Amino acid sequence: MFTMLFFSIVIFLIASAVMILATLLAKKTINDREKNSPYECGFDPKGSARLPFSLRFFLIAVIFLIFDVEITLLLPIASTLNITNVFSWITTTLIFLIILLFGLYYEWYQGALNWS
Repeated sequence: MFTMLFFSIVIFLIASAVMILATLLAKKTINDREKNSPYECGFDPKGSARLPFSLRFFLIAVIFLIFDVEITLLLPIASTLNITNVFSWITTTLIFLIILLFGLYYEWYQGALNWS
């Protein structure tokens, strides 16, 4: 018990020393107008560096990620067919697919999949 506490304290002290040393030796950066501006061949930018973000594109990307994760949840279902009861496998798979289809139809009905 004492050795575990001793090693924990030693590891904590070594990690703290390394972080403090890295902070002291780190290259200091000077922030000025040129370093904070976007690079456009050496000229001042004509417009804002921040472009307006399309909320519609963001929603489509989130919906894609959700369905992409759900597909990764579907992949192991095929490999579990040999080790499970066929009736429970079919019911579980069908329930999961029905929930996915209801979600897809709901998004379609709400117009979230229309780009215009």
